[in-house]
Amino acid sequence: MVNVVSVKFKDIGRSYYFDPNFLDLNVGDKVIVESAGGLSLGTISGEIHKVTEDRIVKELKKVLRKATDKDLGQLQENRKKEAEAFKICERKISEHNLEMKLISVEYSFDASKITFFFTADGRVDFRELVKDLVSQFHTRIELHQIGVRDEARMLGGLGVCGRPYCCKQFLNDFEPVSIKMAKEQGLSLNPAKISGSCGRLMCCLKYEQNAYDDLMKITPNVGATVKVNGEVCSVLDANLITGNLIVKPKTEDSVPFKTNRKDVKILSRGKKTKENDEKEEKAEI
Repeated sequence: MVNVVSVKFKDIGRSYYFDPNFLDLNVGDKVIVESAGGLSLGTISGEIHKVTEDRIVKELKKVLRKATDKDLGQLQENRKKEAEAFKICERKISEHNLEMKLISVEYSFDASKITFFFTADGRVDFRELVKDLVSQFHTRIELHQIGVRDEARMLGGLGVCGRPYCCKQFLNDFEPVSIKMAKEQGLSLNPAKISGSCGRLMCCLKYEQNAYDDLMKITPNVGATVKVNGEVCSVLDANLITGNLIVKPKTEDSVPFKTNRKDVKILSRGKKTKENDEKEEKAEI
């Protein structure tokens, strides 16, 4: 077993294991760590604990010290430099007539590297741009092309629900989202209504799916056969959230009526149609 402490470098995103180096560390502490890219400033996101050696993917780097006021001042200075670097890079992109959109700029803590994040429809030859940026900043330059979901996470904003983007607020990773999830949650399959501002299927479809999976286990499907007050009925409609059902007795001249899943006994769950199966197979990442 190995002693580790979890450190985050951004408000969102993954935590990484570091050697606590016998320091007294608490959640929320700002620390300076040794990383592959040099010194970095992060935040303790998990208490010191033990893990098995097989969970250590790479060589375990050390937490060097708690961040000082001088370190925090350096971080603020880097933020100011990032804003200026953004303006300079945008001007250089325009001068080179490159079809790319600059999204964000990040300075490493020790200013030994500047990373520029951008989006583009295809591959971009930015070699001349890099040369200009190196001559401007006299440090290591990296350009990273990102996708539309990463762009939304970096820029932030409000979703159709009126709340901040999930990816900006609390999601650590992007996971595959499928049309099947929208269908099972009873949502319209109109792409405009189930897509986020990034143009991809909404992330909430994924992390809410577990709750719907649990509800589907106790709710009969449309077409299922149930018994209500001793009468055999077919399910015409089902609301997973409320549990309300519209059922029709299997007798002549019967009239549909409303009931609830807690008041029925499921005799058969019904079968999905081939058309529905084909729709569920379609997915969008």
